[in-house]
Amino acid sequence: MEVTHCKQKQKQVLPLPPPPYRRRVTVFAGKSREEVKLAAIAISLNVRLRSAEMPFTMQERAVRHARSLLGSTTQRRPNPTPLALSLKKEFDSEYGPAWHCVVGKSFGSFVTYSPGGFVYFSIDDSLSFLLFKTEVHLVKEPSST
Repeated sequence: MEVTHCKQKQKQVLPLPPPPYRRRVTVFAGKSREEVKLAAIAISLNVRLRSAEMPFTMQERAVRHARSLLGSTTQRRPNPTPLALSLKKEFDSEYGPAWHCVVGKSFGSFVTYSPGGFVYFSIDDSLSFLLFKTEVHLVKEPSST
């Protein structure tokens, strides 16, 4: 009977980093619950909020509506005009008239908007949406006297 001796190699085992769900998130430090919720929604819909001066609920409505419009089309390259029209009509009916919407891959803008009525975001880093509200002033006919 033969006895063989084998040497075991020692291996240094390094501790694994903590799973992602246990890592501390410092990105949202000091942010409100609404801001964190909107950021999570944007990530889940692959939306990048570029700039906004609008209540969070309205921003959420805008990105969800825009994403649903893109999800409902079967076109590889959706036509931006109907997308802009639909988002504009959605906001006109929900929040009153004078909403304007620009949708496209590349555009410049300089707009004046009503306080609390501006959001600029992109979806899939390919299509950008600019939605803003202006004030409406009724023009009165001069009275004939």
